[in-house]
Amino acid sequence: MQEAFSRTELLLGADAMRRLAKARVAVFGLGGVGGYVVEALARSGIGALDLIDNDIVSESNLNRQIIATRKTIGQYKTDAAAARVIEIHPDCRVRTYRAFYLPETKEQFDFTEYDYVVDAIDTVSGKLALAEQAQAAGVPVISAMGAGNKLNPAAFEVADIYETSVCPLAKVMRKECRKRGIRSLKVVYSKEEPRTPDPASVRQELQDLAESGSSRRSIPGSVAFVPSVVGLIIAGEVVKDLSGTGHRS
Repeated sequence: MQEAFSRTELLLGADAMRRLAKARVAVFGLGGVGGYVVEALARSGIGALDLIDNDIVSESNLNRQIIATRKTIGQYKTDAAAARVIEIHPDCRVRTYRAFYLPETKEQFDFTEYDYVVDAIDTVSGKLALAEQAQAAGVPVISAMGAGNKLNPAAFEVADIYETSVCPLAKVMRKECRKRGIRSLKVVYSKEEPRTPDPASVRQELQDLAESGSSRRSIPGSVAFVPSVVGLIIAGEVVKDLSGTGHRS
């Protein structure tokens, strides 16, 4: 029993911990949700992690992203996340990809190498491509639906995409998944109605981004306690499925 994971092993058992140690998980997107997924998987003894993102840590990430600190501002998120993983779990085999996952970049990734895929990216086209590629490879995938503009962390739940309601992103995904013949997709979503961000604050944020060279035209509001919960729920599902333990009451 490794001392670092001894408390986890007390609940899951030695066989489950060996399964986790042999598993390779790909986490696409290392923002507010994906960063917490990586954190929890590293602390659960996952043996190999592929970290995919092309963004750089910025000051506006400090309110919600676990890899964002004053020291990591300006670093690639993949580098910051990888360094954090190794500080927690030095034996974890980490591969990083400075890339945004899109239909145009999907050929960079061989999904047959993965035991599980986590979708924590923002674009619908990317999410759909991830679901299609995972289904084709026979690899389990879990996808984060909209966490922006929401304030109730207790409202999030795990469901199949075809069982979701209210969430605008899930509605689009349901329609597009049907078109593409995606039979099932495990998601984490909320029925909470998205809030409307303060217009004056949005204008200022967009102005600041434009001055820095960004072309973004919309920005969701977010807080520390929503994307973190979504990320931890996702990590819990990954650990449950890979270890074969299920949730015990």
